[in-house]
Amino acid sequence: MTRIVVFDSGLGSLSVIKPIQKRIRVEIIYFADQKNYPYGTKSVSQLDKIIKSTISKLQEKFEPDVIVVGSNTPSLLLDIEKKDKIIGVFPPLKEAVSKTKSGKIGVLVTKTVVKNKTLDKYIQKNVPSKIHVTKINASALVDLVESGKFISQKQVSRDVIKKIISPHVKNNIDVFTLSSTHLPFLVPMLSELFPSIIFLDPADTIAQHIVTILKHKSEKSRLKIYCSGDTEKLHKQLVKIGIKNKVNQL
Repeated sequence: MTRIVVFDSGLGSLSVIKPIQKRIRVEIIYFADQKNYPYGTKSVSQLDKIIKSTISKLQEKFEPDVIVVGSNTPSLLLDIEKKDKIIGVFPPLKEAVSKTKSGKIGVLVTKTVVKNKTLDKYIQKNVPSKIHVTKINASALVDLVESGKFISQKQVSRDVIKKIISPHVKNNIDVFTLSSTHLPFLVPMLSELFPSIIFLDPADTIAQHIVTILKHKSEKSRLKIYCSGDTEKLHKQLVKIGIKNKVNQL
């Protein structure tokens, strides 16, 4: 059976599962590395150690055909796109450039990525100089998802979203890249609060990339979930977002 492993520091990258399943039948192993949550506040050296160790452990246990590092932070800072059969998640900047009418784009990333020069280089590589790009610390939005507050405390979540996004909308940014796989879970709220703004999900690009590199598919799709933290707590969080799969310890 063709097998893909997707991992992140929490439940966020589960947002990439459905786009993959729409395109190809595979077994998907999802690993929530809660022990190391959040990736977005770690130093580059800390991330390098965590990601190398995690990839090694996942390769040994599951022997996957592809591993998806479902987080922009390590993908950008460790240059994951150059790894063989390991896919990183990157801001969909080229798509943002094609969709902006104001010539202003917002990139929602974690605190560590905002401060690191690697994102600047990625922007220079993918965005024409005539387009203005603003890096936005979205760590508070990531926490809304990981904590489950976006479900249990909707008004609090709306207030946090408005505080972060509104100033940039007032500055004529009309396209935001959801440059964290946690953020697509907030799309219903984002669209409700800012109906005229485009929010781009990187999951479709990931799914399409997987289709191009996998030569075989399975007879049916299957999802297994593992975590390094509290399995019961994660299971309860997942049930709230409609995922009833058993959570296993790893």
